[in-house]
This record gives sequence, structure tokens and C-alpha cells, in this order.
Amino acid sequence: MRKEHRPFFLKRIMENFSYAWARHFLVPAFDSIGGGGKFVSPWSVSIFGENISAGRNLHLLSARYAPVQLCVWPDEVGKGEIRIGDHCLICPGVRFSSASSITIGDNCMFASGVYLTDADWHDIYDRTKSIGATAPIKIGNNVWFGDGAFVAKGVTIGDNAIVGARAVVVNDVPANAVAAGNPATVRKLLDPDHAIRVRASLFHLSPEDFIRWESSMDKVFTARNSWSGWLRTRFFPTTAD
Repeated sequence: MRKEHRPFFLKRIMENFSYAWARHFLVPAFDSIGGGGKFVSPWSVSIFGENISAGRNLHLLSARYAPVQLCVWPDEVGKGEIRIGDHCLICPGVRFSSASSITIGDNCMFASGVYLTDADWHDIYDRTKSIGATAPIKIGNNVWFGDGAFVAKGVTIGDNAIVGARAVVVNDVPANAVAAGNPATVRKLLDPDHAIRVRASLFHLSPEDFIRWESSMDKVFTARNSWSGWLRTRFFPTTAD
């Protein structure tokens, strides 16, 4: 499909169902989670283990073909954690796997297929031994990860850094750096005199006001949509749809 064909009322019903499903089945899987979250296809999100938390305004976009997976699997009781800050965006196919600790700052963005893991998951010499070597991952504020980026154990990434698509990060990335490649290296630094607008600026409204604003935008974009038109595109689509 080239565009949204659902009428406004149907679109809101489906989104409200997603919210209700997430509140009932997904939110209880977190140790704690802030308000204002938005969940797309929450039934395709897998959350396993203890010590998984997220801050306010988490936008978590999953999909049947690319599920989001957050997993804590420690070798000792009390270890392993995933801590996600405020205003973060997680796109389909993202995976976080922790046996030690993964901490993520505010306003971070994870494009499709990003993988963070703080462990090898098997010992180098004893392949029957699970977990293997492990070391914490620390992600600063406002870090942006491109499609398919990989971050290995023990890595620290500074504030405002950008990790390029398909990058394999095995060493620390300093603040305000753009890193890319395999292994990822710093390719340039951001202009220190250029202001950076972060995702928190999207949420200056109260959660209620944000929902009303989102609803008003939906009305604009679905104004010409009708039930008959939507049904036609479902059963008799054309190249114009």
C-alpha cells in the first residue's frame, strides 16, 4: 500500500486496542516503565527476564516479520539488567541481550535490526559453558544507531554519538562522534557550535495533550478515507493504492 486507507474511527479503534493489549500483556513484563509509551504491534514484542525497565515516552515499534526482543539471561542470580531512559525510540527487529548490564540514556534511537549484547553467550574454549565473557554496555544520551548496527560487550558510547548502519562496535565511541565500519572507527566529529534537537522536544505537551494532538493529526491525514474505500483496498487493491 502507498498510503493509509483506514478511516479515522477504525484507525483509532485499532490503536486503542494496541494500547490496551500492551497495558495488559506487555507493561507487566517490565520491572518499571514510565508513562506516555506508544507501542506498535506489541504482540510481536518478546520480553524475558528480570531487571528490565524503561523511562517515559518509550516508542516501541515491532512487527511480525521483525520482532523486538529484550532478554536478560544471567549466570548468577541478581545479575543482568536492561535500563532504557526517557523518550527512546526502538524500531522493528531490535534486540538487547544482557547477562551483565545494558544501560541506555535518554533520547536514544535504535533503527531496525540493531543488536546490543553484553556477553559472548558461550565460553571460547568450553563451548558447553553458557554466558562466557561478559562486560557492561553503557550508552549515553541522544545516541542514534543506524540499521543493523551491532554493539559488543564492554563498549561505552558517549552522548550525541551516531553509529552508522551495519557498524560493528567493539571499542568505545566518544561523545559527539560519528562511527562506522567493521570494526567501527570514528569518521568525524559533530560540529560543537551546532545545536542538537533531541526527542524530548516532541513531548513538551502533557500525555493527554499529546494524545489529543496525535488524534487531530490523524483526522487531517484520514479526512478523505471512507469505510467503503478501505474495504475496496483490502479486497480489490489497485496500483494506485
